[in-house]
Amino acid sequence: MDSETVHIREIETVASHKGKLLRVTFEQRRLNGEIQRREREVYDNGDSAVILPHDPHRNTVLLTRQLRLPIFLRDGTERTLEACAGKLDGALAERRIVKEMEEELGYQIAKVQRLFDLYVSPAAIMERITFFTCFYSPADRITEGGGLKEEGEDIEVVEVTLMEAASMVAAGEIVDAKTVILIQYLSDRARASQRD
Repeated sequence: MDSETVHIREIETVASHKGKLLRVTFEQRRLNGEIQRREREVYDNGDSAVILPHDPHRNTVLLTRQLRLPIFLRDGTERTLEACAGKLDGALAERRIVKEMEEELGYQIAKVQRLFDLYVSPAAIMERITFFTCFYSPADRITEGGGLKEEGEDIEVVEVTLMEAASMVAAGEIVDAKTVILIQYLSDRARASQRD
């Protein structure tokens, strides 16, 4: 774990339930050569995957609306619009996101397109998120979705046009970073294909 410029001195688990809150003491060689001792708290809640399904014929996307406690505690917003996502829990990202789509959205999709991996908040959170999109149609719907009750999920499936989703971002109705990234990505791709 050590490198030429970073040396880990101590990792202490401060809290451990669904994830781990770690206190890390390390030394870092600064650009000027000076050694600086630092301490940071890092949250490791596992890697995840996210997907924004797109129906190119109707130009629609599928979103979820559900309680996100940190947003509620901060802003009082009870239900947040976001893309379908889930923790990997050791599974391959492609397999896990297909299962999440069935559980949360009620759609069965055989093929997804992996886009990229990103760290959304790398200053304090270790989570790496794999981003996906896929094509879907109403014929792919197999259940009402809604998530798994035993996991506390109570998810509303929301279908809007890609243009409506982009307007919701601009209006501050969609505030989840991974969802904004996917909407922007699909919007850019749609504009590029219209020019071709």
